[in-house]
This record gives sequence, structure tokens and C-alpha cells, in this order.
Amino acid sequence: MVAPIRTALIGFGLGGRVFIAPFLQADPTYTLRAIVTDNRVHAAAAAGQYPRTHILQSVAKLSAHAGAIDLVILATPPETHRDLGTTALAKGVHVVVDTPFVLSAADGEALVAHARAAERLLTVYQHRRWDSDFLTVRRVIAGGKLGEIREFEAHFDWWRPSGLSSWRVDDAASQAGRMLSELGFHLIDQAIQLFGPVREVQGHAAPPAEAHRVDEEARVRLLHASGVHSLLTMDPLPNMPVPRFTVRGTAATYEKWGLDPQAADIDAGMLPTHPDFGRESREEWGRIITPDAVRVVEAERGAYGEFFRLLAEAIRGDGPLPVDPSESVEVARIIEQVSRTH
Repeated sequence: MVAPIRTALIGFGLGGRVFIAPFLQADPTYTLRAIVTDNRVHAAAAAGQYPRTHILQSVAKLSAHAGAIDLVILATPPETHRDLGTTALAKGVHVVVDTPFVLSAADGEALVAHARAAERLLTVYQHRRWDSDFLTVRRVIAGGKLGEIREFEAHFDWWRPSGLSSWRVDDAASQAGRMLSELGFHLIDQAIQLFGPVREVQGHAAPPAEAHRVDEEARVRLLHASGVHSLLTMDPLPNMPVPRFTVRGTAATYEKWGLDPQAADIDAGMLPTHPDFGRESREEWGRIITPDAVRVVEAERGAYGEFFRLLAEAIRGDGPLPVDPSESVEVARIIEQVSRTH
């Protein structure tokens, strides 16, 4: 039998708790050897959920386990990613960085260079490439039913008048643009995956209205070299509900409401191994709309675990990385272009 990939997860906030640890636990290819968090509430939760895993209070304490770790996953604030990633690569382990990858394209390029020099793998957890809605829209576009694609709209909009409540609000005055950085990192990546390289970038991120609030709204327009226009918005105070995705083609329009269910499934106690995990209800399926008819399109099953399956293959030399980090560097570069107009 092939030995499991010995993994350390640094950070056990929303990202580590919901989007990463359950999928490691569900995949026998991995063994979660350590979780690092200095938050006592998070540490207690981690110890309860993963009783066979070492729960450590600092990255320094992880050094004692360094010889027993093959892979480090960073689910920490993005300003820590360059230094933590550099240190892990220097110790000879592979590294996965949660999104946002880095705060600047230069930091991303530096990390890629460190990985190359260390001859270790570096990838980015662009998990929303495996959202049910994104997998479905990709299938619909590839099927050709929409004709030639002209315009793509994607929205992360929700009603949250009290502001954001995670690491995004820390030091809001110096971190303006974090909504653009976090949610925009996913939306921009998805648009590029669908329609290819970007030729022109426009956009803005509204400044925080209060000291405890980060950007309340961000909007990005991309013109792809393929000719497709993408409009991407992030807004915690939308005036009215809007579809998650709208794809307009010369033959039809595809419209999808609602978000991928995987995070909600985890919060409800459903494991990724459950046969209904990641499956949208029929009421949430998207529609292909033409002047003559409306056709409901069955949704793909959400599959964040696919990232880890592909990663294991890459670590064992059997396939490419699930996400090329240079693609995430390009996303960071686009966000910088938008931020310069802030």
C-alpha cells in the first residue's frame, strides 16, 4: 500500500474548518497529522472533530513534526502566505495556499520561484472551480446550446448590513479592497477559466463607509482576448436579488440562481462521502432561455474533493497540479489593476 500524504493544516477558521479539513478527512490518501491555530475556540473545535490530530498553538511548534509532514496547507490571512509558504518550502514540504493566494503579484511570483528552487510543489486552493454551479455553467457553454458567447455576469451578492465578520475586517483601514481580493479572486479566476486571457480590465472597489467595514462593494469588467465581456460584482448590500450566473449567447441565455451547497452541507453535518453531498435541489437548477422556450438544466454535483484527488496524483508524479499557481498570480495582477483605481 502507498503511504498516506502526511498533512498539516495551518489555520482553522472558516476556510480550514469548512472548505479544507472535511475533505482531507474524507480522502484516505491523506492523513491530517496537525492543525495549527492560536484561537482557543477554534482549537477546541478542531480537537473535538479530529481527536487523532495534533492540535498546535503556533507554527513554531509544528517544527517538532517537520520530519513527519509531506504537505502544508495554509488557511491563514493572505498577508501571511508569502512568509509561511517560503518557510514551508524551505523545509522541503509541498504547499497549498488558500485563496486569496497573495496580496500582490510580486509575492506570488516570489513564492513560485521559491517552490521551483526547492523542487517542491506549490498550488492554490481555487476550490470554486469545483462549485456545482461553475461545473454546470462550464458544461452548458461547452455544449454549444448558447451559441457564440457574448457576455458573462457573475455575482457574489448577499444582504449583510452589519459588515463582514472574519479575518477580512482586521485592520480595515489598511486592508481596503479585501472583498475584491477574496471574492474577486474566485470570480476573476472563474471568468478566465471559462473565457481565457484578459485583454482589458476596468473596475472599482468602494471605500469603507465605517472604520469596522471593509469595501462594501466591488465591480470588475473584463474584456477577454476571446471577445467575451465579463461583469463581476461583489456586494453585501444589494438593492435586489440577482442571478449567480448569467451567460448570454447568440442562440440562448443561461441563468442560474443560488450558491453551491457544499459549505451548507458541511455546516449541516453532512460528510463529503454522503451520496447527496454537493447536490443542488431541482428548484435551484439553472435554465437555458430562448425566445420560444425555457429548459431546466440538471446541475453537476459540487466536488471540492476533486482538488485533493488531483493534488495527490501530482504529489506522486502521476499528473499535473490541480491549479497552476501562475494562473493565480495573474488573478492577483488583475486585482492590483483594479485596486490602483480605488
